[in-house]
Amino acid sequence: MKGFSKGGIHAPEYKISSSKAVVPFPLPEIAVVPLSQHIGAPAVPCVSKGDTVRTGQVIATAAGFVSSNIHAPVSGTVIAVDATPDAGGMRKPSVSIRTDGDVWMDGIDRSDTLIEECRLSRQEIVDKIKEAGIVGMGGATFPTHVKLSVPAGKKAECLIINGVECEPFLTADHRIMLEKGEQIVAGIEILIRALEVPRAYIGIENNKPDAIEHMERLCASRPHIEVVPLRVRYPQGGEKQLIEAVTGREVPSGGLPIDTGAVVQNVGTALAVYEAVQKNKPLIERVVTVTGKALAEPANLKVRIGTPIRSLIEFCGGLPQDAGKVINGGPMMGRAVANLDAPVTKGTSGILIIRQKGAVRKPALSCIKCAKCVGVCPMGLEPYLLSKLSKRARYDELEALKITDCIECGSCSYTCPSYLPLLDYIRLGKAETLRRIRSRKNPEK
Repeated sequence: MKGFSKGGIHAPEYKISSSKAVVPFPLPEIAVVPLSQHIGAPAVPCVSKGDTVRTGQVIATAAGFVSSNIHAPVSGTVIAVDATPDAGGMRKPSVSIRTDGDVWMDGIDRSDTLIEECRLSRQEIVDKIKEAGIVGMGGATFPTHVKLSVPAGKKAECLIINGVECEPFLTADHRIMLEKGEQIVAGIEILIRALEVPRAYIGIENNKPDAIEHMERLCASRPHIEVVPLRVRYPQGGEKQLIEAVTGREVPSGGLPIDTGAVVQNVGTALAVYEAVQKNKPLIERVVTVTGKALAEPANLKVRIGTPIRSLIEFCGGLPQDAGKVINGGPMMGRAVANLDAPVTKGTSGILIIRQKGAVRKPALSCIKCAKCVGVCPMGLEPYLLSKLSKRARYDELEALKITDCIECGSCSYTCPSYLPLLDYIRLGKAETLRRIRSRKNPEK
């Protein structure tokens, strides 16, 4: 069974919503649409308070190459263009729309008819993806048109579709593979055409045998698309780990995935690409797993962007009495939600409710020099040392020890018997080290 070679952990999976079919979620009364739902520059609003908008209409345009368009997820009246609190409580620019129905823009095909053939040129495909505001749906939210624009001097040799979903609890990708497999395969064919590569691989961990079987059946007549079952190991869904698991090639330190000849896209992204190219549908909704061991009704919900997180939790039975924390994403790489009225965004893969008992950190003890954190680091780093140097602000040493290679998977903190907040300090040190590297490259900024 294929897999990546360095480190990793096998945490309890808790895929308690894996058998739950995707359910359409009701439209929000007010959709609060952030202008920064992607890596890169925030989009620039092109609507004003009082404007009437239709579902799928552009309400903010990309502010540069690494940016993404934003579209109205509902039809209604713009009631504000200002800053609203995000999930972390920070005020960020957004457009608020009071819903008055669901009147879509002309030209968007909302039927279930499968359209497989695509005769568009490479550039036409990339342009449609850019116009539709498609970003990485696995959580990273990197603009998809940027990933498909291979830099000069580099060459894409294969496409890898990420169906791993290695985070505990999350099941949205699993469900869309089962329910929208034909559309995903059509999206993969479009991505192959856009990249002009001969092959594609779909990586799926073997704890999803039904998804593996289904996707293999759909690709049986397509020898250029191979389903690759993978051993269960977190963080196999990381780009670098997935590339090694599938191709055997390692992304060099400080390098990019394209240095191995691979371009990685999430299964949700492939589905969104199909809808954008073949249906003219912009990215205005996504599947979100709402889950937790104490939650009354865990579910996979098809949710419009801008819907309050609180309403999803209420739909699933409300916050349990012993709820201690709400996580945006999975338990390993997700972030705590400080504001339940914050909206679902393009990068919201899951909402996880953790019990009070599991939400409280145990008191940190002294490092016992066991090196467990070193053994589980998938990047071959020394987390205990990086954490100590970060705490002491020794940034030159951190750079030399390649702290910027850290993918922030949290395996080190998870395995530490002394309950040290290793990743917390590493994140701080990495952020400052990156800032210093950027200031050296652009001293005038």
